[in-house]
Amino acid sequence: MEKKPYVIGLDLGGTNSEFGIVDKNANIVASVRVKTAGHGDINQYVDDCVAALKPIIEEVGGIGKIHAMGIGAPNGNYYNGCIEFAPNLPWKGKIPLAQMFAERLGIPVRLTNDANAAAMGEMQYGAARGMQNFIMITLGTGVGSGIVVNGQMVLGCDGMAGELGHVIVEHNGRQCGCGRKGCLETYCSATGVARTARELIEHTDKATILRDIPLDKIESKDVAIAASQGDAVAKEIFEETGRILGEACANFAAFSSPEAFVFFGGLAKAGDLIMDPIKRAYDATVLRVFRDKAKFLVSELDGAGAAVLGASALGWEVKDEE
Repeated sequence: MEKKPYVIGLDLGGTNSEFGIVDKNANIVASVRVKTAGHGDINQYVDDCVAALKPIIEEVGGIGKIHAMGIGAPNGNYYNGCIEFAPNLPWKGKIPLAQMFAERLGIPVRLTNDANAAAMGEMQYGAARGMQNFIMITLGTGVGSGIVVNGQMVLGCDGMAGELGHVIVEHNGRQCGCGRKGCLETYCSATGVARTARELIEHTDKATILRDIPLDKIESKDVAIAASQGDAVAKEIFEETGRILGEACANFAAFSSPEAFVFFGGLAKAGDLIMDPIKRAYDATVLRVFRDKAKFLVSELDGAGAAVLGASALGWEVKDEE
C-alpha cells in the first residue's frame, strides 16, 4: 500500500516550535509557528500546537493524508519518544511528547534530538549531501550537535549521545541550565553571546554602540549587527566566541575525524564574523593528523528548514503497518 502523501515535521526550540507539512519531494507545503517559551503546562502546549496544526492539516486534505509525524527536540530520545531533562525548555523531567501528540492526532509520531534532526535534514537535502562523517552543530538558544559516523547517527546506548554543547570548556565557568559549570553552551549559544556582551559592557569602559541598548535587552543579533558595522567590542565578542568554539571542534575531531562541521542556527547567520575565528582557533589547536581535513560549512537550508525536514524524515521511516 502506498504511503500517504504528507508527514508533519516539528522543530521544537527553546523559543519557538516550527511545524511543517512536508511532501515526498521534501517541499514544506504548509507551516505554522507556536511559541514554546511561556508554555509552562505541557498539556496546554500540546493542545495549543494541535489547535494551530488543524487548519494547515485541513489545507492538505485532512489527517487522512498525513502518514506520520517526526519531532526534533532538545534532549529528545529516539528510543523512547521522550524529552529528558531539557535545560532550555519550560518542562522539567521526562516528557512523553511523541505519545502525547500521537494520542491527540491519531497518527504515529517519532522523536529525536533536535540537532540529530537537523543533521538528518542536512545529510539528505543540504550541505552534508553525500557525506558519511560529519558533525552538525546547532547554535540557537543552546548548543546542540548531531554526529554522523560512517553514515549513521550516533545515538549511544540510551539514545542520548551527542550532547557536545555540554562539554566543559571553562573549569568552574558559567552556570549552565544543565547543572554543570562552564559548558560550551554557556559561551557559544545565542544566549551565551548576549551574556558575553553584557559582561564586557559592564566590566570595561570600551566604546561600543551596544551601550545604546539596555543591558538586559541585548541579544546576539544586536552583537552581529554591531560587528558588521565595524564595532570593535562586538567584533571582539565574536572573536572570543569563535575561539572557544574552534578549540572545542578541534577536540571533537579527535573523536570522529569528520569530513565537515556544519553550523546551523541564528548565530551561524553571522557568517565570516563567527566562521573565521572558529577556523583560526581550530587550525591552531587541532591534532596534526587531522589538520586541513575538515570543511567548515554553514547550513544550506533556510530558517528551521533543516530541522523540520530532518524531523519529517523520521515520519517517513514509519512503516505502514505501525
